[in-house]
Amino acid sequence: MFTIEKSGEILHVNGIFMAKCTISVPGTSITVYSFNIDGVLIDTGARSLHEQFQPFFEQADFDQIMLTHFHEDHTGNAASLQQYREIPTFIHRMSTHLTERSARLPMYRQAFWGQPEVFTSQPLGQSFVSRNDTWEVIETPGHTKDHMSFYNRDRGAIFTGDLFVTPKVKVVHIDENIVSTLDSLKKVLTYDFEHMYCCHAGYVKDAKKWIQLKVDYLEEIEGKILAFSKQGKEINEITAELFPTPYPIIAASNTEWSPVHIVRNFLNRG
Repeated sequence: MFTIEKSGEILHVNGIFMAKCTISVPGTSITVYSFNIDGVLIDTGARSLHEQFQPFFEQADFDQIMLTHFHEDHTGNAASLQQYREIPTFIHRMSTHLTERSARLPMYRQAFWGQPEVFTSQPLGQSFVSRNDTWEVIETPGHTKDHMSFYNRDRGAIFTGDLFVTPKVKVVHIDENIVSTLDSLKKVLTYDFEHMYCCHAGYVKDAKKWIQLKVDYLEEIEGKILAFSKQGKEINEITAELFPTPYPIIAASNTEWSPVHIVRNFLNRG
């Protein structure tokens, strides 16, 4: 039986109140953030980290919840927050029905993130208003079909959920469309912002530089994949050539998370 370690801390960056909570098992450690700004809570973290997020929720000042997408490490504490306070919660229109029924998760995801409870939600529009600001809601599919980013022009800030995470992605979920992710990264680069807040990387300085690095990396990977394909190499051969490291998540998820999905997506252009 492996050991699970959890930790949490509360941070203040550029006037943003945020929780940084981490779950670790041997060989893997993942950090999840929740953000509080101008009366808005952006993502609620994982249910398995409820105890670590709780001090943040008790101190945070918010009257509405915005969810970047349906994944359980972003929606896991929404139900308990609604039980504690009657707060409207918003998500992409295609996912409102999903929040009201129990999600069927693979065992490894239940063990790591916990099983979210059902909660009520309302559809996000093209914008929303917080106490002092107006926000633009940007559709940024790729990581999931329902993925959204939230842009605050006045503050020069963008909250990107799981769009960025890391500049050099090595594994993706089987449901991720890396071609759409690349398109969404290019899309957010057209907006005027200085600060990026990522739900796994936290506050990212020089935001546009890092997003461009990921764009460049993915375009380079795509070029290599297509070149290998023209040489007659098959998907698994290309994957082994470009992504030789056997990351633990690949075996733990029975290849639900794998670099082969990157290769397949680029070969098929999504």
